[in-house]
Amino acid sequence: MAFPKLIPAFTAQVSTEVPSSLGPTARSGALVHIVIQAGGSVKSEPDYPLKLDANFLHGADFIKFDPSGKFARLEVQSLLKDEITGGLIRLNYTGNVNLDGPGGMGKVLRGDADAATTDFGDGFIYPVFEGGSNPTLAALEGKTFVGSGRFILEPGKPVVVEYKISEVAA
Repeated sequence: MAFPKLIPAFTAQVSTEVPSSLGPTARSGALVHIVIQAGGSVKSEPDYPLKLDANFLHGADFIKFDPSGKFARLEVQSLLKDEITGGLIRLNYTGNVNLDGPGGMGKVLRGDADAATTDFGDGFIYPVFEGGSNPTLAALEGKTFVGSGRFILEPGKPVVVEYKISEVAA
């Protein structure tokens, strides 16, 4: 049996608003809600056969911090519109962030004063696309994807989460 391979598929850029903390819950050390702003995008890589040029219409991320303070769990629900087909796409993903990792994502999520644009490698996602009745977009539903993320911080601008998303293939 062979290990799967990854095929570069999409680059996503998600613009976020200032987080709202719900505080500790019975199921997590802390729960944070982040609204996804309209205007972020999911775009196909040049060599990927399924072409997307989609923009976020809205969405939300609930981040659950483990009581240990070492990991955060992502749970995102969002809606996009593809500019190529005109169709709507539901994009949901779960993921994990290593808050103590060398890339610095923990500093951003904790709001540390020395937080800066991060490297890839501390946060990974499992995105699921739903394209509905649009035949081109419905093809996304039969595929498995994974992604690696980073934060982009620029003074005076919203925090952007950038993901490099790959299709998992035999």
